[in-house]
Amino acid sequence: MDPDAVDGDGAGSGGVRPPAGVSGRDGRHDRDYLDFRTVLNVRQPDGLDRAAGSALAAASSYPATDDAEFRRAAAAHVSCDPTEIVPVAGRHAGIRLAVAAAVQPGAEVLVPAPGRPAYARETRLQGGDPTGCSPASLVETDPGKFGLVVACQPNDPTGEAYDPERLRAYADRCREADTPLLVDESLLGFTPLSSLAGAPGVIVVRSLGAICGLPGLRAGFLVAAGDHRDRLDTARLTWGVGTPARLIGTECMRRESFFDDTVERVRRERVRMADRLATRFDVRPSAAPFLLVELRTAGHVDALLATLRDADILVRDARQFSGLDSHVRVTVRTAADNEALFDALGV
Repeated sequence: MDPDAVDGDGAGSGGVRPPAGVSGRDGRHDRDYLDFRTVLNVRQPDGLDRAAGSALAAASSYPATDDAEFRRAAAAHVSCDPTEIVPVAGRHAGIRLAVAAAVQPGAEVLVPAPGRPAYARETRLQGGDPTGCSPASLVETDPGKFGLVVACQPNDPTGEAYDPERLRAYADRCREADTPLLVDESLLGFTPLSSLAGAPGVIVVRSLGAICGLPGLRAGFLVAAGDHRDRLDTARLTWGVGTPARLIGTECMRRESFFDDTVERVRRERVRMADRLATRFDVRPSAAPFLLVELRTAGHVDALLATLRDADILVRDARQFSGLDSHVRVTVRTAADNEALFDALGV
């Protein structure tokens, strides 16, 4: 890790800070807010109480180092071989491990822009040089120029998704150029899109926190084959995922009907939200569990955020992402929650 890259403003993930009067990312302080900022499933898998009780009992002993049951559940979840699973403590831990294992000091890394600040931050921490590229143009680039290419499927914060076959063809080009392709699929579970898990030369990041509505679980995994898998498994922390997260995460991944129901509910509500919001704003097409909304001017963003806060509603100020100077991002929630947002916006 590059010591000079550690200096920063201390804001944590991407420099995002809550608005005044709001404590942390849960949107709770001296009043209750309806939070459309965080990309979280508003529902959780049923029947986790027994798993939680077992996890507490099991936490009194050191866990096995092979994480075999978790790996099998994860492999079944994304249709790959269990040996290709590398458990990690959530999305950001997975990104950090993947970048650390792939990026040499001085290497140029292609990252989506706009995109998650973590990609550039983790690149710099390893002494690499992040180069931004629009998500749509990323798969048109020459991967041979880079030490690592990062793609987000679907992209956060724009919501746009790659055609899976086109992304797979680009992965083949990356493999031919001997350039690792890191695909962040942390939000893919909200969509019917196919995964690249197990594709040669690809490192996939998956997280259970957002899709299962359990951000504090801190459980996820990487998927990689061959030399990439060996490097990741060697570099990962032993017991990097605690026993409660591992056991509860395993149970979550066995609830396949929960994931199917989530995909349909999010699709249905996203379409409805887009139609209503489009009566007043420009709304980007999205395959993700959120919508990117553009206002006429950047100055209108402040007024909109204030209006919604007065109605005890929070949305994401997308100006924190590069190139989105007059945008907010709105997460898909329940039908009742979405109606409250429509009422506050007058749409």
